[in-house]
Amino acid sequence: MTAGAGSGTDPKALSARLWTAVVARDEPAAVRMVTEAADAGADEETLLLDVVAGVQHRVGEEWAADRISVAEEHAASAITDRVVAALAHRRPMPSGPHERGRITVACVDGEWHFLPARLLAEVLVRRGWRVDFLGARTSTAHLVAHVHRTNPDAVLLSASIPTHLPAAHKAVTAVQSVGVPVMVGGAAFGPDGRYARLIQADVWAPDARAAADCLARGVTAPRTDRRHRADGLPHLADQEYTLVKGSRTTLVRQCVGDLDERWPAMRSYTAAQRERTAEDLAHIVDFLATALYVDDADLFTTFITWSAGILTARRVPAHSLRLGLGILAERLHDLPRALTFLRTAVDALPEPPAHRQRR
Repeated sequence: MTAGAGSGTDPKALSARLWTAVVARDEPAAVRMVTEAADAGADEETLLLDVVAGVQHRVGEEWAADRISVAEEHAASAITDRVVAALAHRRPMPSGPHERGRITVACVDGEWHFLPARLLAEVLVRRGWRVDFLGARTSTAHLVAHVHRTNPDAVLLSASIPTHLPAAHKAVTAVQSVGVPVMVGGAAFGPDGRYARLIQADVWAPDARAAADCLARGVTAPRTDRRHRADGLPHLADQEYTLVKGSRTTLVRQCVGDLDERWPAMRSYTAAQRERTAEDLAHIVDFLATALYVDDADLFTTFITWSAGILTARRVPAHSLRLGLGILAERLHDLPRALTFLRTAVDALPEPPAHRQRR
């Protein structure tokens, strides 16, 4: 059924109404308006992928702009999850065998943004698949054990944060080793799926609809003689990824100490502010390590420029980020690839005010 604007099933109007209910933390109203739209004939796939997912994306944007707090973001996400559950409960339970086959959907180990995978699972069920949704942070060992027990036609892995790419690589390799094809999706794999190709996933899907359409066409099982060797990522031979990842805790502690000495403002920080600073530095180290893993400076630079925007929105001087990157570069002076990535990221940041004035 196709409905016009103002009919009560128009996706834009529904998104606006759902947003109002979500920011008001009115879960009953959010659930009611979406289920009533479904009762009125709105396409449930559209409700899931355009209305609910669209509102959740806006929640993330509002948090990034510092217009809602972390607690409010969590509350809003919980409500959208309940809306998805309400739509799931409307589905008639199948009484016979699934005509298409069986699919496993999971988030890679460490990935706790489960809503994209949950939405995909709901879409696939509505298209006739039997779906095992394993949820967030699925360890590779548990995933492979499940695959051995259930023998699915394919495994679909979701990851939103690029720092989980090494875990995704491990999971893809492990599942393919038992002869099951793997499709991957999510922001972690890059807008064009470049990192999906790097880790040799069988298929990359840009969104849930594309994933469902691809499964309908069929996904070929990996060749049994396929091997994932270290020479598939020859840059890892320099050990820079291993060294940065392994020294994460020490690097963060050292950088916090150096900031204490060089940035006077930090000396007046509260314990909570110091903890957030350490967390920010830990994220920087994690993203640098991941960039080294995939050998892509753009991955790190994109994160750094995004972080600069987050800090600016929270009224934290952006030049503190430049200082932190410089300190990290000093600590990693023996790692040429890491230094190149750090310099590239620094060059992408706005110049500090004093520097602009001198010019």
